[in-house]
Amino acid sequence: MERKQQSGPNRGERGERRDRRNGPPSNAANDGKPELDTKVVDIARVAKVIKGGRRFAFRALMVVGDNNGKVGLGTGKARSVQDAIKKATERARNNMTSVNLMDHTIAHEVVTKHGGSVVLLRPASPGTGIIAGGGVRAVLQAAGVKDVLTKQLGSSSRLNSTFATLKGLQQLKNINEEARRRGKDVADVQPFWRRSNVRSQQ
Repeated sequence: MERKQQSGPNRGERGERRDRRNGPPSNAANDGKPELDTKVVDIARVAKVIKGGRRFAFRALMVVGDNNGKVGLGTGKARSVQDAIKKATERARNNMTSVNLMDHTIAHEVVTKHGGSVVLLRPASPGTGIIAGGGVRAVLQAAGVKDVLTKQLGSSSRLNSTFATLKGLQQLKNINEEARRRGKDVADVQPFWRRSNVRSQQ
């Protein structure tokens, strides 16, 4: 007596069903928004004194950038870490600003202060990399800087040094504006590895 084999979906059909169940690819969830580099710079537990005690929450510091001259910072507070990160990321997106970069680095040296933190940014030759750490490095990477020298002075607060770095990037001018500001020729304010090329073209 022969047993009848039940017909079922073949592997291809099962694969198609599985694909439909999993939904569209992950990049379709961006709703047409450009893909941005998002980094968590700092998570801190904070307390607010209220009548009857203290209320605890989390503060997140996020940096968002397109790795091509646009970067933003944002902070957010919430009862949970996830909600704090979400708020901070949204604010960072809304605060994105354009900065003047020159090829792989910055056009000129700049020193900025935020709170008790002082940050110095200096142009660097190709292959140097980002000589920085913490929030300073995160901001520079998100902005698209490839080579730069940095130095931190004063307070070691990650929050303050991160915002000081963003201030520095916002104060950058293109090389022609910087030359006019100093009252010098463009060749004289160029980074040292570009001066000979600029003079030969003049």
